[in-house]
Amino acid sequence: MERSKHYRFHQGQKTLPFSDTEYEVRLAKLRARMVTIGIDACVLTSMHNVAYYSGFLYCAFGRPYAQVVTATDTCTFSAGIDAAQPWRRGFGDNITYTDWQRNNYWRAIESVTGTGTVIGFEGDHISHTQLGFLDEFLSPSAKKDIAPITMTLRMHKSTAEIELIRAGATTADVGGYAIKEAIKAGAREIDVAIAGRDAMELEIARRFPDSEIRDTWVWFQSGINTDGAHNPVTCRKLEKGDILSLNTFPMISGYYTALERTLFVEEVDTASLKIWEANVAAHELGISLLQPGASCAEVTQKINEFFADQDLLQYRTFGYGHSFGVLSHYYGREVGLELREDIDTILQPGMVISMEPMLTIPEGQPGAGGYREHDILVIGENGNENITGYPYGPEFNVVG
Repeated sequence: MERSKHYRFHQGQKTLPFSDTEYEVRLAKLRARMVTIGIDACVLTSMHNVAYYSGFLYCAFGRPYAQVVTATDTCTFSAGIDAAQPWRRGFGDNITYTDWQRNNYWRAIESVTGTGTVIGFEGDHISHTQLGFLDEFLSPSAKKDIAPITMTLRMHKSTAEIELIRAGATTADVGGYAIKEAIKAGAREIDVAIAGRDAMELEIARRFPDSEIRDTWVWFQSGINTDGAHNPVTCRKLEKGDILSLNTFPMISGYYTALERTLFVEEVDTASLKIWEANVAAHELGISLLQPGASCAEVTQKINEFFADQDLLQYRTFGYGHSFGVLSHYYGREVGLELREDIDTILQPGMVISMEPMLTIPEGQPGAGGYREHDILVIGENGNENITGYPYGPEFNVVG
């Protein structure tokens, strides 16, 4: 039999995270930039951009995926193993490529882009090997890196995005309260983490019954395991006096939010309390600095000065915050909106950013452990709105 290189398999009803109008507006902004820099077709390959411009969050599992945007069309490209799910969960057209012949993925893309055109690609995502196939199959007259432009566009959130992020922040709080209830001496990190994750997944299912339930997780750390912000959950049992890090991460249709808090089991010693209170003070200072017109570097420098005055700057472990939107622990990053010394981006209304100072005191020193607070702020015309509700600080978070 003669086997097709690609085909369309569309069945069921489309169910998207946002309205058609939301995606049309996003695509219109991208197309306007394409015109400005002379791009005929964008071949988007990253999970975050495909999700942002179509709603479809792919699961690669060793297979390539894409979305092509031209002046008139938008089409996602998926493997046959997914059947019609990419079409149901994506705005616009969808083409399935087959694996009967190597590189049918690129043949499917060429059916939309044509050959000899100017192609936009994601320089921070596409591999050297796949870029070679792009040259071979699309024979572009020129290639231009679209990644910096798409990142900048994603940094400015729509009203609909902010509402989804707000729901995510509230869901993170739900997980935080469930974790607090599960904390007690003798409980394992994994047991506490499960309580938070289950509570969040049920909350997402309640709020968004038409969404795909996937990728929500918790990092709950205790004792020495608190030294790194991304340390995985273990089976360590909690002990009286332990420092804890609560980290809840609900994922709703590709949109990640977070809650992070320092806690102690039953009691907190004097040295730890002093460091904890200093980090809380830095957190509150940072929140006050997240104002429209401030630069990321400027905010960072002022928090650095505060920690230096406390003789704690040497214990800072990373930047003080980052953008929120379509991102996760395994895809996406809007590096242009991070609170670091080398980022000069000016905060503007419609941006969403965290404040999350962290200090790590080495083992063997008084107050050893990792201290971290994390709130999510929406930048407005005249200030910011803190959409995180779970309380921070010693008064609420010495538990068990």
